[in-house]
Amino acid sequence: MDNIEYMNLSKLFIIILIVFQVSGCATKANQDPLESFNRAIYKFNDVADDAIMKPVSKGYKNIAPSFVVKGVNNFFNNIRDVVTIINELLQGKVEYAASGTGRVLVNSTIGLLGFIDVHSINGGERRKEDFGQTLGYWGVGQGAYLVLPFIGPSTTRDAVGFITDTIAFDPISYINNVRGRNQVRILQFIDARTELLNATAIMDEASLDAYAFQRDAYLQYRDALVKDKPSGEIDYTDTAASDYNFEEYTEESNTGNCTNKLTTENCKAQKISQAE
Repeated sequence: MDNIEYMNLSKLFIIILIVFQVSGCATKANQDPLESFNRAIYKFNDVADDAIMKPVSKGYKNIAPSFVVKGVNNFFNNIRDVVTIINELLQGKVEYAASGTGRVLVNSTIGLLGFIDVHSINGGERRKEDFGQTLGYWGVGQGAYLVLPFIGPSTTRDAVGFITDTIAFDPISYINNVRGRNQVRILQFIDARTELLNATAIMDEASLDAYAFQRDAYLQYRDALVKDKPSGEIDYTDTAASDYNFEEYTEESNTGNCTNKLTTENCKAQKISQAE
């Protein structure tokens, strides 16, 4: 292990200790003890998003051919599948991990490094697992709600999970060329923000208090993921369909697909949380 890897692991360990100390402040009655801090970060993210991230993502979507946008999204989803496989193994879900491994192998070869999602086109299932879910699977509570700069909604548990996945499990972190790795990360961030354009369109109409709406939707969705709710309630394949083209949100077209006869407001919450 070289010095850089040792330093990264040391930082990860320190962050885990700090975050779990903070998580002790949360209770079932109050999952947002850091609300003042979170709202400040939320406002910062909102300003940064309006000024930089959203315009860049919209420009990318409008300028790049749709097949390029979809191919790049498939590529990063294929990388993300590696993280899912590792976490499925950590949760003891060997059958799912075996299926996911087959998915990555097919998409990385026949699908040209994942740019074509051959596995989904042929009816395969895409699952999403992360280290935050793994911690939850083994009984670690969500902890306090936490808004991360540029990243958005999280919890103390999910923040640890995000850092662990990024540093230890994500193949992109093992690119030796620093400049190349940073360029890939920037493109990954633009792709992720482009994928959320529909969700932010919903957020604009969702509630007078968008912060509280986003928080509640996120916490409910993450709780459902940890408990492995049925796919009818959680859509693992929302970005895997071959005709997915990041269309602009319209209430008529998007709320009609919600399950269990949800109200319009809850339907919007489901769509936002699924996008997250």
